[in-house]
Amino acid sequence: MTNYADKDHASLAEKFNVDEPRVNWHDETLWWVRVKRDKASKSLPEWELLRETASQIKNNVLSNLSEYLIQFEEEATRNGITVHWAADAKEHNEIVHGLLQKHGITRMVKSKSMLTEECHLNEYLQQQGIEVIDTDLGERIVQMRKEPPSHIVLPAIHLKKQDVSDTFHEHLHTEKGNYDPQFLTHAARLHLREKFLTGKLALTGVNFAIAETGEFVVCTNEGNADMGAHLADIHIACMGIEKLLPQRKHLSVFLRLLARSATGQPITTYSSHFKKPRKGQEMHVVLVDNGRSIQLGRKDFRNSLKCIRCAACFNTCPVYRRSGGHSYHTAVAGPIGSILAPNIDMKQYADLPFASTLCGSCSNVCPVKIDIHDQLYKWRQVLMKEGYGSTVKKMGMKGMTFTLSHPGVYHFAGNAGRWVLRNASFIVNNKLNPWYKQRDMPSPPEESFGEWYKKNRK
Repeated sequence: MTNYADKDHASLAEKFNVDEPRVNWHDETLWWVRVKRDKASKSLPEWELLRETASQIKNNVLSNLSEYLIQFEEEATRNGITVHWAADAKEHNEIVHGLLQKHGITRMVKSKSMLTEECHLNEYLQQQGIEVIDTDLGERIVQMRKEPPSHIVLPAIHLKKQDVSDTFHEHLHTEKGNYDPQFLTHAARLHLREKFLTGKLALTGVNFAIAETGEFVVCTNEGNADMGAHLADIHIACMGIEKLLPQRKHLSVFLRLLARSATGQPITTYSSHFKKPRKGQEMHVVLVDNGRSIQLGRKDFRNSLKCIRCAACFNTCPVYRRSGGHSYHTAVAGPIGSILAPNIDMKQYADLPFASTLCGSCSNVCPVKIDIHDQLYKWRQVLMKEGYGSTVKKMGMKGMTFTLSHPGVYHFAGNAGRWVLRNASFIVNNKLNPWYKQRDMPSPPEESFGEWYKKNRK
């Protein structure tokens, strides 16, 4: 995988912004998906009722999570599924590797799973001599390029068809310079077909799990999860403990919300229900905590566990669209990733809650009504209080606090600032000031609002 040695959102975003035409294309493409989401949601008069219902169902799950987890384990075990518990990423990876070792398997096929990205499963297994084949087309493309996904739903959205063609030419020996999407798709199918047919073990993620029945549901548009799970002798499903729903009837609410929020589709092409292994097959479910219990205990941030990984907040976020997913240096990028990541490691991800305008668009589109922008603001306060803010930021905030607390200093600073911008703008408009790198400032006014008000009040 690409090694982001400089794990700072601002510096990584700056690298992404070097190619301005590509940034504009990335911005426009994701906004197009956001527009599709708006059209799809407005086609349902009951859309807001669905959001509220989903939010309340998830509130119930989070308030009774331990009971639902036990119920799910009991029902799944009764169905013939083996349930494993993993406290963290390390245990999750060891459980999966242990199952591979037990059966003497050195290659597995894997469909999309953000949990395994979060746990860095691919890298771990490769270090153990296991070949991992990502079968989601976008995931396979970035895997060939040794890059992490840049988006939850559209993992290769940062790439153009020319990039895909070059990647396939290098790894699949396709015709150089052939950018035809149909040709490239056909090449991918031929490449993956053999992997499916010979795979003895398939791993999938889990979109939803039903406590009442012990079943789980996987949503895809390519059918790759089904191809892997139905052809393999062993099926491992990895899920975060928050993926539960109480009853099967609740599933209809979320299936109506998920696809519309993610891609603007009425429903995903494949919503596959797995309840028990077929005859002669093993089926395993790995329940993973990895910091979720800690987040559950954080009063201001527990609602983030409602997330159904639709990426609607990605597509609408003006910062994500113009900085790219890799700038977040975490498996789940965007606004939701910026409130999930600090829970795992405040020091490593202290920059992410500040990678936001706090415009609130993320909260407006969230299908389960997570207060994302409020949580981003609250994380900023927590991080500064805990001492994880940068020295420059701390000094800047102290300076602003002092200035805003003293009217005389405030008025002097305003007058001095306007004079500098009019007569010596180079003092602030230079390479040392990152604020000006992507901005053009308007001409300063001749007087402040306070001065104007004194002159014109009646």
